[in-house]
Amino acid sequence: MKSIFTHQLKIKVRSFVLALLITAPVFIQPANAQLYNFTEDQMKSFTAANPFGRFPGGRPMIPEAVLDTFRQLQIQVVEAVGSIPREYANQYEAGWKTLQPGKKLYGRAFTVQFIPSRPDLVAGMQSEAKKNNFTGLRNQTTIDMLQKNDLVVVDLFGKVQGGTYVGDKLAYYIWKTTETGVVVDGGIYLLENMAQSGMQAFYRGTYPGPLSNATVSGINVPVRIGNAIIMPGDLIIGDQDGILAVPPQFVSAVIKNVIRDRRRDVWMKKAFDLKRYKSSDIYGRPKDPELLKLFEEYLKTGDAKLLPK
Repeated sequence: MKSIFTHQLKIKVRSFVLALLITAPVFIQPANAQLYNFTEDQMKSFTAANPFGRFPGGRPMIPEAVLDTFRQLQIQVVEAVGSIPREYANQYEAGWKTLQPGKKLYGRAFTVQFIPSRPDLVAGMQSEAKKNNFTGLRNQTTIDMLQKNDLVVVDLFGKVQGGTYVGDKLAYYIWKTTETGVVVDGGIYLLENMAQSGMQAFYRGTYPGPLSNATVSGINVPVRIGNAIIMPGDLIIGDQDGILAVPPQFVSAVIKNVIRDRRRDVWMKKAFDLKRYKSSDIYGRPKDPELLKLFEEYLKTGDAKLLPK
């Protein structure tokens, strides 16, 4: 039987998240109160490999300069995925519709989880929320928590009819607040109006009506988006290949490896332009020792003087 969170996490993580929902809701006070979230210590524990700073509450804070580098280089999903170790096999999800075809999307994951509504459960959750001065279990509650460079990643369990996380006006608020976009495993609506802003959105479908029969159950907790597990603070890349969640501990390696791989491509294509070599002489690693020396130095420096002539 599936849990009410529909996660396929490891038993330890799944049990912890279920406990947050059913047995031990955690409220963080005051203004940044977040329902069913990690405590600060728990967030730090579950993201212990984060090499960067943290937001209040413990969510990893990948630096602005790193995000800017990803945007300037226009790093692609297919370029980045090879820098994530094989044991992190559940970081990628395809099959999206996009609001702006061809436009890439980058940001720090701010995760939101919904479950189908059930009256007694919702009543209990709302009661606890009021006791702790929490504003409610609505999509707008989560939207008002966003800040610059957050990328809201919404687990709406694939729901499209009645699963519309935002229409054009709330989407516009997100766009102006975060300067990123949205990833919704569910629906959005008023697409034509939304697209006019230039905001990018990855979504499953559209329905001409607002969100219904779905309740916020977690904010900045692990969420399952198709085959991907997203943690708060992951760096999200979205492009025509899909979305990829890069854990903070791997983002520096992504940048380094992408630069090196792009230099490799430039050097090899330059060699092929000369029409003096067979592919087997160059591709992989140059066979000729002198060419290999030039090749390896170019990978390190990018100095155009080291290109084949």
